[in-house]
Amino acid sequence: MASEVKNIRNIGFIAASGAGKTSLAEAMLFMAKATERLGSVDKGTSVLDHEPEEIKRHITISAAFHHYEWDGCWVNLIDTPGDGNFISEALIALQGADGVILVVDAIEGVKFQTERLFNYVKDNELPCIIFISKIDKEHASFEKTLEDISVSLDIKPMPVCLPIGEGENFEGIINLLTMQAWFYNKDGSGKFSCKEIPSELEDKANEFREKMIEFLAETDDVLLEKYLEGEEIKDEEWQKALREGTIKRMFAPVVCGSAILNIGTQLLLNLVNQCLPSPLERGAIKGYHPNTKEEIKRKPDPSEPFSALVIKTIYDPFAGRINVFRVFSGTLKTESTVLNATKGYKEKIGQLFVLAGKTQRLLQEVKVGDIAAVAKLKETLTGDTLSDEKSPIVIRAVEPIKPVISFAIEPKGKADEEKIFSSLVRLAEEDPALRLERDPQTKELLISGTGQQHIENTIEKLKRKFGVEVLLRSPKIPYKETIKGKARAQGKYKKQTGGRGQYGDAWIEIEPLPRGTGFEFIDKIVGGVIPKNYIPAVEKGIKGAMAEGILAGFPVVDVRVYLVDGSYHPVDSSDLAFQIAGSLAFKKAFMEAKPILLEPIMKLTITVPDEFMGDVIGDLNGRRGKVLGMEAKSKYQVITALVPMAEVLTYASDLTSITGGRGSFTIEFSHYEEVPAALAEKIIQQAKAEKEES
Repeated sequence: MASEVKNIRNIGFIAASGAGKTSLAEAMLFMAKATERLGSVDKGTSVLDHEPEEIKRHITISAAFHHYEWDGCWVNLIDTPGDGNFISEALIALQGADGVILVVDAIEGVKFQTERLFNYVKDNELPCIIFISKIDKEHASFEKTLEDISVSLDIKPMPVCLPIGEGENFEGIINLLTMQAWFYNKDGSGKFSCKEIPSELEDKANEFREKMIEFLAETDDVLLEKYLEGEEIKDEEWQKALREGTIKRMFAPVVCGSAILNIGTQLLLNLVNQCLPSPLERGAIKGYHPNTKEEIKRKPDPSEPFSALVIKTIYDPFAGRINVFRVFSGTLKTESTVLNATKGYKEKIGQLFVLAGKTQRLLQEVKVGDIAAVAKLKETLTGDTLSDEKSPIVIRAVEPIKPVISFAIEPKGKADEEKIFSSLVRLAEEDPALRLERDPQTKELLISGTGQQHIENTIEKLKRKFGVEVLLRSPKIPYKETIKGKARAQGKYKKQTGGRGQYGDAWIEIEPLPRGTGFEFIDKIVGGVIPKNYIPAVEKGIKGAMAEGILAGFPVVDVRVYLVDGSYHPVDSSDLAFQIAGSLAFKKAFMEAKPILLEPIMKLTITVPDEFMGDVIGDLNGRRGKVLGMEAKSKYQVITALVPMAEVLTYASDLTSITGGRGSFTIEFSHYEEVPAALAEKIIQQAKAEKEES
């Protein structure tokens, strides 16, 4: 990793799941002699998709890191997940990239997940090369896919090659930069022979080359004038235009080929060097001072104070916690000390190393532009900034996608009760999109994630890494109880057992409060009918009754209570007696004040292709949902709706079924609302039955 900064390329691979992204990365590593064989996702021999869960499912689940050298450049490769369940993993890892390779399937074209990932590329102004894959497959269409990219993505695709044949007739590519035909061996070696362009493709090749030259000429006014005047333009001028146009995102060079057959890979390797930026060209990183919050910039210079962002955390059973980080400025050596500027904690740096899939290579130092790893840091996690102690900076990190599905989780056996939480915490350290919490009302341990497959994968890892087996079930709905009317009631507690007795007498009036207000207690006692020292006990008794619930054991909310009258005994009265009196009075008054159940209502923002809008809205109506609005965005409809929580516990899986995996949604709590009477009665009876069983 001793390359000059100008010769470093940090490249993220992005694609919708199944497009052949990881296979392409494997082909590039093989061509660059970074691996000894062409790894296969389908055969389970990929050096990038090496986790057992990835091998089982044939998809990328965790971001993987590798590197290769090609024609004088050191290229750090970041392979990211394309499945929507793991999109947070992709977006977080891409913070280490200066450019991306977007892989689009020549059969299925631009998918919803392609657009989601490309939005990050666009928002962060990352230069891009597009690879149209699977040209060798039946029904592949280069030009149809090219048109799909033009319509669907906010980038101008500029082909730099054309396929020679498609499907089973695919033989190679026409390099439009050199106007040569590259006919490939079909053995996956990546070897090809240069020949004349086939006569039947000459006109098309000339047409596409002319379009490419127009793209390139438009990058520079002087070049455009030369082109329009018919003057000779040198190769180095075209090369400069190709690089500048890509880096400025005026266009995205498009390569086509087959990762499985290793066709088009060499041209792509060349273009990474020629077109994608070094850390120097991406410029200074922005951040802020952890104390003053003042904005700071750090230049990509080895002499600048050290700064790096952690883009991945891995829990290794032998090495412990491993943090993968991208260096944005300065230099870091082994056995040094850095500041975790995000948390204000000093960390001792042990052995530095670089990852190559699941293998490691030791390093003595890392510098600006490098992507490296370190083990056994005590407090550092994904999203944290490591920086020079004397010149701290916090780099703003990508926030994980919010969870959309939750389950109550419990161990299968008593032996795992103590291990379950600590094991899940370690997995959450690896996966910032995974959320763990104890529901304060139901007391259930909840695990939340970005999709059904996300949760299933976590449970598999829990068993494999920690030997913990668990049961999942739908979480209990945190219903609440309240009133719609007013009432007045007495609570009187009198007990005589021969010695000192117990006596407490309280009259209260209750009325509803606006939703979300909570609880108010107002003392209206006059004349000392209840001594002031007992009034807090009455309130405590009322709060106790509210916490236990009256109708069905759910907490009572949004009630105002007036303490209006009562009586006491100079000897027998006590705090306990007035607590009981307050509780009795509240229970009586509550049942006379038109009690109702409240349920949590969730706000959903759902994005689906146009053709599924009717099905999705019909499904929402069947879930007692209220559609708030619809907005068209490109080929998609964004639907906003309010739906009871009880109706959306499985919505992540249900939406996948409705749209064939082409929809996504976000979900957040909105408010509490009255449960319809018929449904409320069922909930009350069920709650009573469960209480009797327990």
